[in-house]
Amino acid sequence: MELINKKFVAIIHQIFEDLELWYPVIRLREAGAEVVLAGEKAGSQYTGKNGVPATADIGYDELDVNEYDGLIIPGGYAPDKMRRYPKVLDFVKQMDKAGKPIGIICHAGWVTISANILKGRKVTSVGAIKDDMVNAGANWVDKPVVVDKNLVSSRTPVDLPEYMKAYLELFK
Repeated sequence: MELINKKFVAIIHQIFEDLELWYPVIRLREAGAEVVLAGEKAGSQYTGKNGVPATADIGYDELDVNEYDGLIIPGGYAPDKMRRYPKVLDFVKQMDKAGKPIGIICHAGWVTISANILKGRKVTSVGAIKDDMVNAGANWVDKPVVVDKNLVSSRTPVDLPEYMKAYLELFK
């Protein structure tokens, strides 16, 4: 699959789940897409749960829905930090409203909960936040990957191959 001329953004913060960031980024780049990392501040370095670093290309204040074809939100502990930024939440809402693919895995559902985009949506996540997802109005199911229109959700790093296959399918 070729994603040449497609541009994606992955949002990051401290203690992201290493595989849940880098596996999608690598898959998208292999397909020819440009992938930008957005953090609280451009140039800041963030460290994953397992010590793999990532440097933000842009700051959250530079996020613009018109510049991106898709969004990746990794899990780990970072989503609990990312959801505290109104600019991140506004961006997630705008991406959803535009129908652009949003990939969430593990604890990334926290960001979509705080962005208030889950009501009536079918999703999955790590079991630890099932109640949070349900309380946000989602129809939570225990499957490796769930696609609801433009929202692709998955549980844990074990599900990454199915997660990215489903995410990439949205661009065929």
